[in-house]
Amino acid sequence: MEDGDIYEYDHTTFTYVQYDLENLTDCPDVQLPLSDIYLPAFYFIIFFIGVSGNFFVIWVMCGKHRRSRLVDTFIVNLAAADLVFVVTLPLWAVSAAHLHHWPFSDGMCKFSSYIIAVNRLSNIFFLTCMSVDRYLVVVRMMDSRYLKRGQLIRVVCGVVWASSFILGIPSLVYRRVVHKEENTKLCVEDKESTMFQGLSLVTLFLTFFLPVSFILFCYGSILTRLQKQNGVGGSRTEARRRHSVKMVFTIIAVFVVSWVPFNFFKSILIISKLWAVILSCETKSLLARGLILSSCLAFLNSCANPIIYIFLDHSFRGRVNALLQGCPGEQNGHAAGGPSSNSFSDSVSWLSLTRNRTKSMSRTSQLEVTKPISSGQQVKQQSGQH
Repeated sequence: MEDGDIYEYDHTTFTYVQYDLENLTDCPDVQLPLSDIYLPAFYFIIFFIGVSGNFFVIWVMCGKHRRSRLVDTFIVNLAAADLVFVVTLPLWAVSAAHLHHWPFSDGMCKFSSYIIAVNRLSNIFFLTCMSVDRYLVVVRMMDSRYLKRGQLIRVVCGVVWASSFILGIPSLVYRRVVHKEENTKLCVEDKESTMFQGLSLVTLFLTFFLPVSFILFCYGSILTRLQKQNGVGGSRTEARRRHSVKMVFTIIAVFVVSWVPFNFFKSILIISKLWAVILSCETKSLLARGLILSSCLAFLNSCANPIIYIFLDHSFRGRVNALLQGCPGEQNGHAAGGPSSNSFSDSVSWLSLTRNRTKSMSRTSQLEVTKPISSGQQVKQQSGQH
C-alpha cells in the first residue's frame, strides 16, 4: 500500500474509497475538522435512537392483536433490517474515533460489512414492495384480501431477503483488513479490480436508482388517481384522502432526501475510477466531503421510519395505546374500526373502503328490518292456531 493513497470513509457501505494520487501527489488528505469527535457521537446517537425505535415498532406490530395489514408485514421486516443495520454502528464509531483505524479482526470486518450491505438492500426492496402494494390496491383496484394471503406474503419476503443475501456477497468477498501504516489497519474493499468497480456500479443502479424510479412511478400514479376522485365520497373520505397524500409525500421525501445525495457522490467516484478520469484535488476534496456529509444524512433514514409511524399512522398509534393500556379489545377498535385506522395502507384506497362500508350498512339494515317482521308473522300464526 503506497503512502500516496488516500482513504476516505464510505459511511453507508462502510468502505474506504481509495483515490489513486499517482499523478496528483500534492493532494492533501481530506479530513473534516473534529471528525474523530462528532462522527462517533453521531453514530452512537443514531444507534440508540435506531435500536429503541425499531425494536419498539417490532414489539408493537408483533403484539397479540387483530389480523394485520399486508403493509404491517413489510413494516416489521423493514424495522428488522434497520435494527440489524444500526447494531453494527458502534464498531464503526470506535473506528472513526481512532481516525478510521480498525481495531477488530478481519473476520469481523467482513461479517459486519456483509450484514450492513444485506440490510441496506432489504431496506430498499421492502420499500419497493410497499409501493407496489399501494399501487395494486389504489390504481389497479385489486382486492387487498388477495394480497394478504399468507403464502404470497411469505414468498415475497423470502425473495426479498434471498436477493439481499446474494447481492451482499461482494461486500463479504472483497472486504479485508489492510495495513496502511505500522500501527494503522483499515477495513476496506478491493478497489483495484475493474470487474468489482463495474459490479459496484451495476449494483448501485439495480438497488437504488431503479427502485427509486419505480417507487416514484407508483406513488405518482396513486396521487393522480386520488386527484381524479377529488371531492367524491364526503368530508370524511376527503379528509382521509388528504391524510393519505401527506403520508405519500412524507415517505417519498424522507427516503429520497436521505439517500439520493450519497448515491450521487458515490456514482461519480465509481464512474471516474472506471473511466480513469483524473480529478483535480479540489474536485476530490469536494466529493470526499460530500460523501461524508451525505452518508450521515443517509443514516438518519434508519431511525426516521418509527417517527413517521408514530405521527402519521393512526393504526400504529392505536396499537401503541392499546398495548400500553393492556386492553386488546380497545386495540381492535382502533386498528380495525376507526375512520383513519388504515392511514398507512388501506386509507389510500378510500373508494373501495367506502363501497364496502355502504354494502355492509345495507345488509345490516335489512337484517334489522327482517327480524321484527318475522316476529310479527309468528305472533299472527300463533293467534290463528288459537
